[in-house]
Amino acid sequence: MAGDKPISPFWTPSRHLDRRPFLQARAAITGAIRSFFVEQGFVEVETSVLQVSPGNETHLHAPRTEIIRPDGRRASRYLRTSPEFACKKLLAAGEERIFEFARVFRDRERGDLHLPEFTMLEWYRAGAPYDAIMADTVVVIATAAQATGIGTFAFRGRTADPFAEPELLTVAGAFERFAGIDLLSTISGNGGNRSALAEASAGKIRVAEDDTWSDIFSKVLVEHVEPQLGQGRLTILFEYPSPEAALARVNTDDPRVAERFEVYACGVELANGFGELTDAEEQRKRFTASMAEKQRRYGEAYPIDEDFLAAVSAMPEASGVALGFDRLVMLASGATRIDQVVWTPPADER
Repeated sequence: MAGDKPISPFWTPSRHLDRRPFLQARAAITGAIRSFFVEQGFVEVETSVLQVSPGNETHLHAPRTEIIRPDGRRASRYLRTSPEFACKKLLAAGEERIFEFARVFRDRERGDLHLPEFTMLEWYRAGAPYDAIMADTVVVIATAAQATGIGTFAFRGRTADPFAEPELLTVAGAFERFAGIDLLSTISGNGGNRSALAEASAGKIRVAEDDTWSDIFSKVLVEHVEPQLGQGRLTILFEYPSPEAALARVNTDDPRVAERFEVYACGVELANGFGELTDAEEQRKRFTASMAEKQRRYGEAYPIDEDFLAAVSAMPEASGVALGFDRLVMLASGATRIDQVVWTPPADER
């Protein structure tokens, strides 16, 4: 059957020729963004891929490997899911403005917007509030669009002007607008009231008996909120609820929310940023809770990087962001799938 004919490898000249304009766009975007950071006084860094811990978020999965020391002893290592731990150690060392085009790895991820190996653009500003990083992110996205000459991002029937003034929307405001849920009423201190959110979400999503507050939050976010974001212009979704703070500090004026934001275009999440947490004991508590939940769900947990926690206690106040570089290139080049904009797609490309 014709439909069963295998797709030729990406390196077939005809296929590569089709993809080459997107790859040329990638090169132009890389150069333009690198110039932006250099002009802003940033230092480009290169941090190690092999880590003691790949990150300690419940739903992120990392490939595992093993190194053999000169004396023959073996040690487990992970391919990083982010350069965040290493970059924050550099902040503790005294670096003030750094950026990295980092190769990162995620198991259990493959699709039009996901690859098991991809490029994450991360940058950090010591002594800067997180709205400064928000502003950087908007400029970086516009810089990518300017590099390719594209006027409008488009993806799956949605469009966004990368040069327009972005929409600023709190997570609580988004839940109220798109799902009719008073999110903050389900949060006490920095904890979520599972039953309250389940009741508020009744009839809007399917709530399973073993769903946690975070599970319900994520379902509403994915099903009702994210598809509405970044339409016509970028959306900056900020003030994430404190149970979803991750590595961000809690807002001093309202402990129900954290200094965390995400940026969307055409319903696609492009960036995730924090006003960085510098309380090592609080970070340890969060990591411990996340790994306990990971063990419960997936039967595995990652080590906690004690060296990282020591660096957290020594690093200055800072803000940082991780941007999915391949996704940005996809939108700025007019591609329709993320594997069109990487030089060597995975062998299982379809």
